[in-house]
Amino acid sequence: MQTALEPGESVVKQGKANLQRGIETVGGHAYLTNRRLVFESHKFNVQRGSTIVPLSEVTEVGRAWTKFLNVLPLAKNSVRVATGDGGQHKIVCSGAGKWAEAIDEQRSGSA
Repeated sequence: MQTALEPGESVVKQGKANLQRGIETVGGHAYLTNRRLVFESHKFNVQRGSTIVPLSEVTEVGRAWTKFLNVLPLAKNSVRVATGDGGQHKIVCSGAGKWAEAIDEQRSGSA
């Protein structure tokens, strides 16, 4: 993980993932900490960089369909994270249901 952890912050889940950014599915790694959801792209993408979502801003977590070119449904293997400012983040990952549960646990502080 290249993103610096804050004091008292720890990684609770991590894995290879893709983040849907418009029509591009950006490859990289996802990290769930006790405070944030972090996606870091790898260097082989058109769109690079990190996406950081503080768990305090997350309003809803659920499963979603992965879509080819963000149009054609392929599989329901994504996690959808909504934020209070209207943001929607879709992360394609192995074990999407477990990721959604883990995010909810960290949000509620029950982990």
